[in-house]
Amino acid sequence: MLRFIHTADWQIGMKAAHVGTVGQIVRAERLEAASRVVEAATNHRADFIMLAGDTFEDNAVDRVLVQQIADILGTFSGKVYIISGNHDPLVPGSVWDHAAWQSYSNLNLLRKAEPLAIDGATLYPCPLSEKHSLKDPTRWINANDDKNIAIGIGHGTVEGVSQSELDYPISRDAATRAGLDYLGLGHWHSFASYESPDGTVRMAYSGTHETTKFGERDSGNALLVEIAERNVAPKLTPIRTGRLSWITMERRLSESGDAVRLREEVEAVPDTDSTLLDLRIDGVVDQADQAELERIDELVRARFLYGRLDTSGLAPSPDDDRWLDALPAGVLREAAQRLQALSDPANTEERPDYASAAVATRALLELYRLVQEEEP
Repeated sequence: MLRFIHTADWQIGMKAAHVGTVGQIVRAERLEAASRVVEAATNHRADFIMLAGDTFEDNAVDRVLVQQIADILGTFSGKVYIISGNHDPLVPGSVWDHAAWQSYSNLNLLRKAEPLAIDGATLYPCPLSEKHSLKDPTRWINANDDKNIAIGIGHGTVEGVSQSELDYPISRDAATRAGLDYLGLGHWHSFASYESPDGTVRMAYSGTHETTKFGERDSGNALLVEIAERNVAPKLTPIRTGRLSWITMERRLSESGDAVRLREEVEAVPDTDSTLLDLRIDGVVDQADQAELERIDELVRARFLYGRLDTSGLAPSPDDDRWLDALPAGVLREAAQRLQALSDPANTEERPDYASAAVATRALLELYRLVQEEEP
């Protein structure tokens, strides 16, 4: 039985500027998660760890981080096999030239695309030496005549994965074509597995060890891979290594009471000290719900490690425009009525460039709030 941990896309050194000052905590958690990967490998008695690329955000990261990662991986009692990815390609002066990699005898940087015999298996590494390429990095592998368990380590885009640009394309049948028992991949930050024509799974993304942003599903894991013998399908078990939860909530308000129910839902979110929340609300809101929206805003900003609230999709309820009629006659009422008209995305009248429906909605809701505050 061969047992190992497959991990990738640690992105150590990422700026995390998208979460502001919380970025420092996000960066620190990526180091902590690296230690949790080693802990998982130890607890599951893994024979080795393999890192399938993008260990670092880029080749310009602080070299102190390089030493820290080497120190973390060096605590593992077994071997560690590492390939470069497109974020940290093998180029002169890269992170892989640092002396840290010679600090520990168990660390093995696989610099060449050639078979490597290890105890009971053969590794077929596919290190990258460019940031972008349209070449399949696994195309060279031919393990069909290998008598040992054959394991590929690659980094790229499996066909069918949603990407803005095709980069290092890898066919969905790459493991079968190459005669591999398992092909462990990096580049995609969520766990994903791919069936061979016979229905077995021999190729997978482990996903990143700690979620990097909103919208990444099934991330924050390492993958335990167990292979009984040559030509036997592997058993894949995701192991949680991430601590932070990145939650995206998209909710629509359409009737009285929806805002109350949403506030209760936000209040019920557990582990808020390790949760980043992106809450997006659209629909219609009447004046009675304004206090609830303000309370939701307070909860999002005060309770969570990081929170942001987007209400640009909200519009005042068309059935409750009495507050407009209550405004003093003149410029104020005319401005409010104009904003109400502009807040309708279906309004085809000519509008200033800056007066999008979203901007008009926010302005109308702000006026709505000020009017409510002035009421006795």
